[in-house]
Amino acid sequence: MSGFFEELKRRKVYRVAIAYIVASWALAQGLSQVLPVFEIPNSVIRIVIALLLTGFPVALVLAWVFDITPGGIQRTSKIAAESVPSPHRRRNLVMLVGAGIIISAAVGFFVLPRAAAHKIDKSIAVLPFENLSDEKENAYFADGIQDDILTNLSKIGDLKVISRTSVMAYRGGKQNLRDIGKALGVSTILEGSVRRAGNRVRVNVQLIDANSDEHLWASDYDRDLTDVFAIQTDLAEKISDALKAKLSPSEKALMEQKPTQNPDAYLAFIQARELSSRPDKFRTSSLQAEQLLEKATNLDPKFAEAFAMLGGVENWIYHSFEPLPARAEKARVAIARALELQPNLCWGHYSQGFYYYYIDRNYERALNEFAIAQKCLPNSSDIYLARGAIERRQGKWAESTASLEKAVSLDPKNAWVLQNLANNYMATKNYDLAEKTLDRAIEAAPETFGARGEKAKVAIAGRGDLSVAEKMLSEVPPGVDPEGVITMSRVSILMLQRKFAEALPIVERWPEEVIHGDGTAPKPKASLEGLLYFLKGDKAKAQPLLEKARLMAEQFLREGPNDASRHLELAFILVGLDRKAEAIAEARRAAELVPESKDAFEGPEVTVAVAQIYSLAGDRDQALQLLDRSLNTPNGITVPILKMDPVWDPLRSDPRFQALLDKYGAKA
Repeated sequence: MSGFFEELKRRKVYRVAIAYIVASWALAQGLSQVLPVFEIPNSVIRIVIALLLTGFPVALVLAWVFDITPGGIQRTSKIAAESVPSPHRRRNLVMLVGAGIIISAAVGFFVLPRAAAHKIDKSIAVLPFENLSDEKENAYFADGIQDDILTNLSKIGDLKVISRTSVMAYRGGKQNLRDIGKALGVSTILEGSVRRAGNRVRVNVQLIDANSDEHLWASDYDRDLTDVFAIQTDLAEKISDALKAKLSPSEKALMEQKPTQNPDAYLAFIQARELSSRPDKFRTSSLQAEQLLEKATNLDPKFAEAFAMLGGVENWIYHSFEPLPARAEKARVAIARALELQPNLCWGHYSQGFYYYYIDRNYERALNEFAIAQKCLPNSSDIYLARGAIERRQGKWAESTASLEKAVSLDPKNAWVLQNLANNYMATKNYDLAEKTLDRAIEAAPETFGARGEKAKVAIAGRGDLSVAEKMLSEVPPGVDPEGVITMSRVSILMLQRKFAEALPIVERWPEEVIHGDGTAPKPKASLEGLLYFLKGDKAKAQPLLEKARLMAEQFLREGPNDASRHLELAFILVGLDRKAEAIAEARRAAELVPESKDAFEGPEVTVAVAQIYSLAGDRDQALQLLDRSLNTPNGITVPILKMDPVWDPLRSDPRFQALLDKYGAKA
């Protein structure tokens, strides 16, 4: 054995082994520092380490066989006398190779798992702050502090920051911080508490290593209300320093900007932000947010962020509830004021993007604005959500789904983002994935109506299963019916079951003349009652109700002449009044306003509604032609719904209708 070690020394293998180990270690350390800067994944580092370990035995063999001399590289056997017998040399070489392999394997066993485990080193989740104020209604203030800290951290491009909605599920919980870190995919967690008494604020925070549960540091702040922005900036700088995240001068400048000096304006602003961030985007909460933001901007006419959010709220109200010219003008003025006050305001460009998207339907200009906003909000899931929403309207379904999946990765427990992703899966007929995604949304926000309603729609569209909707409705507490959503859902399910007589009393109990819970067209209560009598075959009772509804629908249409939904609402009323030509004209106008060529998401839904008008008007050829196209279009109609919905009854005796069911039913 001594001959083996002597020959290693003589052939200078020791020297090569030491040099190789030192060089490999330096290379691995350098890569671990450099690659993350360029957002190159850690898997590349692991591959390099594996290659270096594999090369170690090879380097030993080369050192054994060759040597560097003044005359160049030569075989070692030609340099020194062969003092070792040939069989021993072969034995020693085999031992050398075996030793090299064992050493590489041993080092790889300990090093590679650590390299694999160290996937996230610049990531953070900010848990909901505990409200220690005597007035428990100040909970919104604690949430506002948390949200502002998150906003500042999101401006640091070198950090991965989990969005607010994904951490709200851990409010007041006792879950282990390690488990939270794993669930959210972060290495550090910030938790804290807020106490407010008048205009004095006390904030206590601690940064925790999610892997070891160790406290990295803690800070206490006792300031005036107007100094909360200084607290947020200081925290962001300390966190970036602790995580060794690069903070550029421009990012630091953005964080140091104080949005307002008026404490009452700030309080109104954060209350409005809480209302706007809820998973169910109801009309009532949007109008409340609008009032609060108007208060904030009146208190501080230079509060740029409040103007930007006000414009965003007006955009949403226009898009979802009131597509009226006056609403569009309010959005335009608020956003223009925000960007006049602060031309580089991230959220100003974000709201401007939605103005182009929702109101002008100019998708390219909208995407340009979102790109500007993303430069100073690199960690914002909202940007990817907005991009995905536009891409699906452009018919870019794969790109849209990728953008929405990226939004989910940044905000994994945001029910609204998950619901939007599920809509893509449902539109492209991936029902299993849609249901799983909606289950995640319901788990993240158990109180949400939207995700539960979408899950019921998936079950109906995918397999004609009404039980999911019936179960959901049975669990709704008595008296709970936000904006008529539950009433409309109950009536829709009973209509699919042809239980018109059971649906009528539900509509009759609705206390107002209009139901707002069904899109941008206010639905006259008389319209729904008249349609039920019409489908039931009782035209005598349907006619006066539909005539009353017609007057209301025409007024709504005069107020919003460019709203496709209002044209369709009037079309359904007119077809029930046997004014078929006028009904078809209104339906066609709706299709002109939202053609599939310009809106691949909403356009197919309008096409289905137009086909329904043709069906009820007795124009089978047009109805069947549209259905044939819709069945083969993303977000179009499905075979299970065709089989159930009574609106298609006038087509059922036509052999072509059954042929469509057979053709597309086989594909499904």
